[in-house]
Amino acid sequence: MGFEVLFKGNNLLRLFEGLLAALRISFVSVIISIFCGLIVGTLMTQKNRVIQVITKGYLEFIRIMPQMVLLFIVYFGTTKALGINMSAETSSIIVFSLWGTAEMGDLVRGSLTSIPAIQYESSYSLGLTSAQTYVYVIIPQIIRRMLPLSINLITRMIKTTSLVMMIGIVEVLKVGQQIIEANRKSSPNAAFGVFATIFFLYFIVCWPISLLSKYLEKKWEN
Repeated sequence: MGFEVLFKGNNLLRLFEGLLAALRISFVSVIISIFCGLIVGTLMTQKNRVIQVITKGYLEFIRIMPQMVLLFIVYFGTTKALGINMSAETSSIIVFSLWGTAEMGDLVRGSLTSIPAIQYESSYSLGLTSAQTYVYVIIPQIIRRMLPLSINLITRMIKTTSLVMMIGIVEVLKVGQQIIEANRKSSPNAAFGVFATIFFLYFIVCWPISLLSKYLEKKWEN
């Protein structure tokens, strides 16, 4: 079945190291996306026409542009056009942060606009300031509404990091291809064993996150 190649030398260890590389990019990108997404999402709810055009244009551009193309533009384009010596990992973090910020911003916008206006008015009538209204009334509801969806976004970002192999990062999928190529003659079925193992690695990372999302959705429905 091709699983035997994983136990040759340090092949299995290399797969784990590749997975850690993908998770490192995902983790940093998620943290940046959360903070920037909160800002962008809040800006999306503003009535300023200029801000609305800019934020909507940014969201649509990121959604339309394939992540792979954006990776090539940032990694190869900036290096040649601007003369910036940017590493592949930094380029990946920039691209996934841009994508994550757009998606997270849209989640924040949707959560903010779903809060009835009467809740703001009721808070003000009770003597709460704008800051207190957001801290004690609005933000807890926003977190409750968007957290399950945010967790789903995180799992999507983790899985999409497999694209970074296209710009030379040795993550888990790239390592798998290297192992298959090195054992093509001695183990013709190596592809099945290696890719099945990669599938399992992604599964054990994303499955607990997916379960957490379902648990929170069920808990907060009650």
